[in-house]
Amino acid sequence: MAVISVVVPVHGVQGYLRRCLESILDQSFPDVQVVAVDDASPDASGSILAEYATRDQRLHVVTLETNIGQGPARNVGLKHATGDYVWFLDADDWLAPGSLEAVAARLQETDADVLLVDWVRESWTGRVQASTAGKIYAEAPETFAMHTWTPVIDVLHVAWNKVVRRDLVDRLGFEFDPGWYEDLPYTYGVLAAAERISVLDRSCVHYRQRRLGAATRTIGEGHFAIFPAWTRTHELVEIWSAEPAAVRPVLFQRMVWHFLKVLANKNRVHGAKRREFYAQIHEMYQRFLPPGGHPAPSGAEGLKQKLAGQGRFRTFEALRAVNRWKSKLRKTVRQPVRSARSALWQSYYRLQLRLPADENLVLYSAYWHRGYACNPAAIYEKAGELAPGLRGVWAVHADRVSGLPPGVDYVVSGTRAYYRALARAKYLVNNVNWPDWATKRRGSVHLMTHHGTPLKVMGLDQVQYPAGVKDPDFPAQMRRADRWDFSIAANAFTTERWASAYPCKHETLETGYPRNDRLARATPEDTAAMRERLGIPAGARVVLYAPTHREWHKESRMVLDVEDLARRLGPGHVILVRAHYFYVKGAQRAAVGAGEVRDVSHYPVVEDLYLASDVLITDYSSLMFDYAVLDRPIVIFAPDWEAYRSVRGTYFDLFEEPPGAVAATYPELLDVLGGGDFGDAARQAFRQRFCHLDDGGAAERVVRRVFAVTAGAVASRVEASVPGAGRIAVKP
Repeated sequence: MAVISVVVPVHGVQGYLRRCLESILDQSFPDVQVVAVDDASPDASGSILAEYATRDQRLHVVTLETNIGQGPARNVGLKHATGDYVWFLDADDWLAPGSLEAVAARLQETDADVLLVDWVRESWTGRVQASTAGKIYAEAPETFAMHTWTPVIDVLHVAWNKVVRRDLVDRLGFEFDPGWYEDLPYTYGVLAAAERISVLDRSCVHYRQRRLGAATRTIGEGHFAIFPAWTRTHELVEIWSAEPAAVRPVLFQRMVWHFLKVLANKNRVHGAKRREFYAQIHEMYQRFLPPGGHPAPSGAEGLKQKLAGQGRFRTFEALRAVNRWKSKLRKTVRQPVRSARSALWQSYYRLQLRLPADENLVLYSAYWHRGYACNPAAIYEKAGELAPGLRGVWAVHADRVSGLPPGVDYVVSGTRAYYRALARAKYLVNNVNWPDWATKRRGSVHLMTHHGTPLKVMGLDQVQYPAGVKDPDFPAQMRRADRWDFSIAANAFTTERWASAYPCKHETLETGYPRNDRLARATPEDTAAMRERLGIPAGARVVLYAPTHREWHKESRMVLDVEDLARRLGPGHVILVRAHYFYVKGAQRAAVGAGEVRDVSHYPVVEDLYLASDVLITDYSSLMFDYAVLDRPIVIFAPDWEAYRSVRGTYFDLFEEPPGAVAATYPELLDVLGGGDFGDAARQAFRQRFCHLDDGGAAERVVRRVFAVTAGAVASRVEASVPGAGRIAVKP
């Protein structure tokens, strides 16, 4: 029997679950049982639980056929818990290292029925905030009961900051209620019944404050559950407390504070429901007001509670409006004056937003308007086949127009046609985000295709790696992601990662990458044709070297001496060197040239280079995931792996799960290229994990879902053109 059973209800947390499980199972304290209740989770959480259960027998998974909610799921987990103590932990939170050992030691030292632990709040913006419990814990006796030391009532009323003796819960016969605010009766019920309460003044829990999905950030009538929850709380305290009269005044004060806290939160109750909510606050106030009164606070908080007792909703709202006005006034700062030209164009853009959308227009872009490429290009081509009634237009910079394929319609960024297209297009397809000022009009459809399977951490996951962050404005990042209707994932791994990186309300399309359709269908004839087009001599062995960028380098720095590599490889080899696109200025569709080392950084279609090469050398670039579709040798040359993973952050250990051979030093790289051991077994495992959806049909799957194209219906062709666009643009 374990000392501690940690019960974890699981539902829709695939982006956070791994960290939660690892934070428990990887601790030095082994005498722990984890009971994870898969509450009919709609995502990959069940698969993650199964994966971890095969690794560690201490994890016991209970799978439910239907979703019953967090409270009832905890009840199910409790039935399977075998530890002396039970600790309820939310699946999106995690334990600090050493917490279990410290908790076990404190329990042994105090023989407590309930142990309260400290925590820190981890905001989705990256802000870490200590709890207010530390101040309370500092004054707490060694052990106490709630009626003998009532300040404990002001500790946050949640299940996850309490480790409770299992016998106590069984003796009380306590069960969590369904719905929201189920923590309230549990918190004050077990505190009222416990004869020995103690505290551990140590931050054990990292309380994740998610951007979306939490009840605390959800607007709706579910918040009215707070009233029956507090009613049951008072009932349990009356039954289980040894001296309820000593507890009532402080508990009443906490209840009213809680009601007003919920009402003040704009993400919980608003509109016409505020009056109804306030009326119930007044009713509860009158119902549970202790005969001798209560210790009302001073200042604004005391005034709000007094108004609640009197039921003066209009006065309460008037004071709230005044305070909001004062707050906005304090926060007002002078915004930089935009250039007259920019202001004029954006005024024109806003005017176009008022006009009807062009239901047949699809605006495409890739890599910040750098040209025709990547997933958007593959979708554009497939949409031309399956939905010819849609008109595809590309947004590109002026210096990229010459690189567009013949027949591709375009608008030049910064022109009137560009602003008109961006405002009026029904569909917007991009592998990066549109400008911050762009507005998602009602009824439009935004498709984010992304441009790589992520090895490095992305989005909000970068909060943990501030040294590698180039855009620290995470709220702005999320506002851009809020515009997405669809987000493409190349594989199940990516789906899981996007869940925590971009916690927004879009639909994830786990389809594979459209740009890889060409690779999945490639033939030897395609390879031969591409080598001939690039002027590569017959029989030459082609090595493609494509490193990624390092955030701590302002300019491109090759960690590999390609000239020396060419000399060592000898005649019959051609090295194609492709720098990261961040370092490629302007659009030059230059010939690849001749010689043993050729700079192909400006070559516009990277898939051509994949097909022409025999082996890829890269480091941390997402190119490895695409190249693996071809099932050709991949060599990871990573002499600065530890620095990269520490600064930039990665989702997995590239040395443990490589796409082929790995070389940490230049001599090791030469040995791999000379010896021919390219790690075939590792490559096959890598392909199975990351390339299982790359079957040549990804673009079609995306087009049929996003553009609502059915197998038997093809939209009629619509042709229209207006002056100002390269060839075609939005109707005026």
